[in-house]
Amino acid sequence: MAPVITSLNPSSGPPAGFNTVVITGSGFSNVGPLGVRFGTTATTFTIDSNTQITAIAPPGTGTVNVTVQALLDGTSNPLPYTYGAVVPTLTSISPVSGSAAGGTTVVLTGTNLTGATAVSFGGTPATSFTVNSSTQITAVTPAHSAGTVAVTVTTAGGTSNSVAFTYVAVPTLTSVAPTSGPPSGGTVVVLTGTGLTGATAVSFGGTPAILFTVNSATQITVLAPPHVAGTVQVTVTTPGGTSNGVAFTYVAVPTLTSVAPTSGPPSGGTVVVLTGTGLTGATAVSFGGTPAILFAVNSDTQITVLTPPHVAGTVQVTVTTPGGTSNGVAFTYIAVPTLIAIVPNAGPPSGGQVAVLTGTGLTGATAVSFGGTPATLFAVNSDTQITVLTPPHVAGTVQVTVTTPGGTSNGVAYTYVSGLLPVNLGTASTFAVLGATTVTNTGATAITGDLGVSPGTAVTGFPPGTVTSGAIHAGDAVAAQAHTDLQNAYTDAAGRTPTAVVTTDLAGQTLTSGVYHAVAGIGLNGTVTLDGQGNPNAVFIFQAGTTLITGAGSVVNLINGATPNNVFWQVGSSATLGAGTNFAGNILAFTSVTVTTGTTSNGDILALNGAITLDTNTITRS
Repeated sequence: MAPVITSLNPSSGPPAGFNTVVITGSGFSNVGPLGVRFGTTATTFTIDSNTQITAIAPPGTGTVNVTVQALLDGTSNPLPYTYGAVVPTLTSISPVSGSAAGGTTVVLTGTNLTGATAVSFGGTPATSFTVNSSTQITAVTPAHSAGTVAVTVTTAGGTSNSVAFTYVAVPTLTSVAPTSGPPSGGTVVVLTGTGLTGATAVSFGGTPAILFTVNSATQITVLAPPHVAGTVQVTVTTPGGTSNGVAFTYVAVPTLTSVAPTSGPPSGGTVVVLTGTGLTGATAVSFGGTPAILFAVNSDTQITVLTPPHVAGTVQVTVTTPGGTSNGVAFTYIAVPTLIAIVPNAGPPSGGQVAVLTGTGLTGATAVSFGGTPATLFAVNSDTQITVLTPPHVAGTVQVTVTTPGGTSNGVAYTYVSGLLPVNLGTASTFAVLGATTVTNTGATAITGDLGVSPGTAVTGFPPGTVTSGAIHAGDAVAAQAHTDLQNAYTDAAGRTPTAVVTTDLAGQTLTSGVYHAVAGIGLNGTVTLDGQGNPNAVFIFQAGTTLITGAGSVVNLINGATPNNVFWQVGSSATLGAGTNFAGNILAFTSVTVTTGTTSNGDILALNGAITLDTNTITRS
């Protein structure tokens, strides 16, 4: 039986020939010698099977019949083959690159593309293609290893020239730094990976980054876009596809609700507990712009921090995390308190004496200490004053301090006196001379300490008199306060319980600490010796019912620790110091005091209701 041809593929070809034509049919094997002719021209061929022959078309023109001749069985039916198909050409491909995974839709542009039978990408057939026109084909790229390949189109006219298409490897991401930022965005992030060249998009959980720069094939710098708090996947898209994701966490802005304690000293060092939300990962704690050097994040809601030094005042405390900087909570740096004075400055070892402390920064005082012994009862009257009940303490001089959140003050001296207490002169103690109506001087009187008068205003004789280590207070507020304190001191001295009664003249006597009372006046015509018996706190109080009068050249002699500041002469009327007297102690006269020529007094001359008259004297406050 003669061979049968059912189809030719292709059924046309170029006049130049030498293209491959597949002949499909039957009876091609086991029939003896065969021949294949295009028209009358025999050509070379290969018998693939009983049903297929692959032949090489010879050069030719026009339409010719293709036949298969079997020497023993005869010639097949003819099928037409047309010479004249033109070889296709390609001019461009768009896009020029795509993912190595394939699936990129490309448009090929050229000529003579009608009847295309194949589109090849580096030898790999396109997944699919559509001939749109004689000048355009749309094809879907097959998968291929990364690199540039030649794309060709095959038609009946042959195979076209090639255009280049680059298979780009799918990008990969290995890290993101930093790994977190605030929901407001704006964090500069560095992405590291491979195949990042040509990146067209960077996504944070589906939100595109507006601004990014491809630094190299392994690095991209990107500005994180805004996003709600939480962890998202960051991906990069290139012509090679979309990368794997790496985690980036949008951290909520921290909030602070409280700080405890709310105050501390300017020196810093206060342990403070901050409470709030979103505190995990805190990178800084600030006190009014001053960073805390030491802090610990205990949990998402708590931080313990050591306050840094700062000037006194209220500051805002903030916490910074990758989510941003929190609101501020107030912390007050309280100045270290200072003490200026305590009145009275002495009392019994049994305690129980009401004392007034003056100073600055006393508000919020938490403790008052007498030589380390805490006062159990005190009241803060104002920022400058505290009233305190002295605690019991052994005899001696101690330092009184006040503690506030700002720290512990300097100390002021308070003396626990066993035995007789001194008379508290208050502010009158700074006056070497204090009169009530007038102060009159004749000659070169030298006064060390303050000189004053109140409620009167007249001070005369200065100069020639001089005042050193003090000032003249003529009827001013300072003198008025001193006069008030003198009244209290006079009442105190006059009210002390006598320990002995003295005769009119003290000359020739040696007296120890005590309260000496004279029903009438006290006179001194010679020397009286006051013996402290080794106690620097020994107190001597003399109560004169009427006058105090010393004769010329009389002396008050202090021995064995007795001091003029602890000697008090309370005079019921006036006091007169005779010429050349060497006097010691504080005179508290109800009316006037006259200090005659050449007298020296180591102690205060104080007149409650009258005048003070001076004449070439030396008076030093005790």
